[in-house]
Order: sequence, then C-alpha cells, then structure tokens
Amino acid sequence: MGEDGGDVAKVTLKDVAAAAGVGAATVERALNGRGNVLPETAEKIFIAAKRLGYRTPPAGTRHGLVRIEVVLLRPETYFYSRLNRAFERIAALLDKDILIQRTFARENDPADFSRHIATPQARRSALIVVAPDHPDVVGSVRKAAAGGIPVVQIMTRPAPELAYVGIDNEAAGRTAAFYMARMQAGCAGTFVALCHSGAYENHKARIRGFSDYLLANANPSHCFAEVMFDEDDEMKTMELLSSALDRYPDIAGLYSAGGDNAAIATVLRRRRKQSVFWVGHELSDATRGYLKEGLMTIVLDQAPEVQARRAIDLTLKRLGLIDTDIDAEPVRFLTVTAESL
Repeated sequence: MGEDGGDVAKVTLKDVAAAAGVGAATVERALNGRGNVLPETAEKIFIAAKRLGYRTPPAGTRHGLVRIEVVLLRPETYFYSRLNRAFERIAALLDKDILIQRTFARENDPADFSRHIATPQARRSALIVVAPDHPDVVGSVRKAAAGGIPVVQIMTRPAPELAYVGIDNEAAGRTAAFYMARMQAGCAGTFVALCHSGAYENHKARIRGFSDYLLANANPSHCFAEVMFDEDDEMKTMELLSSALDRYPDIAGLYSAGGDNAAIATVLRRRRKQSVFWVGHELSDATRGYLKEGLMTIVLDQAPEVQARRAIDLTLKRLGLIDTDIDAEPVRFLTVTAESL
C-alpha cells in the first residue's frame, strides 16, 4: 500500500521495456513467444520482468529463455547418478522458461573439458560445474565467469575466488581422522588412505584435513604411512590395498577419500583376520551393506540433493530471478554408522 492507502503502482510493459533497454513491442513479442527476438534479448526481458514482479503470460511456446548448464562427470557412478537425479527433479519443478541443461564431460580429457566450458554448443545464461583441478579447465571456468555469467562450482572448488556449493572437505577429512584416532586411542597401528587422484581439490582437501588432524593430535602409537591413488579403478584399488596390507601388517585404519568402495570391501572380506577401522564417503545401498556387515565403520555422506538445490537457488538469485537469502555456509555432511541406519 502507498502512503495514501492506495495500491502501489502496477508494473507495466513499459517498465519492463525500460529495465531491459528495449522497446515495449519487443517485450510483448518475447513474453508471448511471437518470435523475431534474439535469445539474448528474450532472456534479458524475462529476467527484467521477473525482477520487477511483472506477471508474465504462461510459457506456451516460450521455452528455455534462461538456460542453466550443469556440467557433471561419470554418470555411471553412484554419487554422480544421485546428483544428476537431484538436478532432474529440480528442473521438473521450475518455470518452463528456465531450462537446466545437464552435460557429462570427460574428466580424463582436460583439453576437451576446457574447450566445452569455453565454447558451449548452446547459449548458456549460467554455469554450474564440477571442475577438475587442471590449469586449462580452471582457466576456462574463470574465463566463463569473467564473461559475465554466474558460475557456481559444486562439490569441488579449484577456483577459490568463485562461488562454491558443497561440504567443507577439509572438515570431512579431519572428522574421519578424529573418529579413527579417538576410537582407537588405546590401539597401536598404521593408518593409510585411498584417493581417486590429485585431479580434484575436494579429494586433496580431505586428505589434507585427515593428515593435519593426525599431525596436530599426534599419538605415538599411530602412524599415518601412505596415501594411495587408485583413480576409481577396481583392479588398481585391490592391488594397492592388498599390497599395503602386506607391507603394513598392523594397519588399523583406512580412509577412502574418494576411492572404489566395492573393491575395498572385496579386499577386506578376504583379510578378515586384519581388523581395519574403515571410514569412507557416500551413503548408498552398497555402503549401507558394508556398515551392517561390519566391514565399514563410518560413512560420511555429502548430501548431493542439498548441494543441487542450493546450487540452483544461488544461480537463480545471481540471475535476479529469486530474492531469497541463500545459506553461504558449507553444506553439512552426515556421519552414518551401522547404529544409525
């Protein structure tokens, strides 16, 4: 209500046109899907209308004016399949004017990955990306952000100055070390870790946190001996872990910061006589089974559904399409044991 008790002036087509820097006729054509409007202009008009609270006509033939590209990896893995499904569910609930385009990039081909970020096949309004920590890839992500579109890194943060949605990975590593060391305070033994590779900042941060905690809370009866990189290759994981168990017969703790859980379980089943305190990531049907079986001690789950929702909300806010506060704190990870299932 205004000061005189009347209604606040209604937003008009001319107001939207002024905000978008175009003519009223162009606004009318864009919002009614009549064509002859450049996609970039139509996007600008749609965003201006939303910001002003102008009631736009139903989408009709007007689809995907705002295109948010989500670049993910390895759809065959449980985690990325879960993350992809979360984005799919969110997309189904959004206005038809907003399109979430999910793309799967090849993590083992940084040149192709960076080329896709730099030169997408379709126009994008914003980018959400899981980016390997490779100079070419990180450079292309920074260049996309410098081009003026909102860029959100999800799960891993190789460009620390850009927006990030995900857990505090160093805290996850520290938590793994905390439980492993404190719950075995009276037991001497060696600790080892398995990791995908050094390609992702989130994995490096987890190992860093794990190592830092053990160093800061040194227990002379514990020795953090080795980090092994398995690249999520089942055979490589089995060979590395089997070899480590042979070299360190006193292994008491294993942290899998991003390794192959199924391969680890296979090896530990064969070595039942060696009791190992195993902390890993991602709650799945498989890891639930390992917890119940007693192979795995703790699972740290990074709630990909929460990450997807927050990444979309942050992107929509930066585009000016919503005006709600977005939590800037890291997504809370969950600590799961057999007793909490």
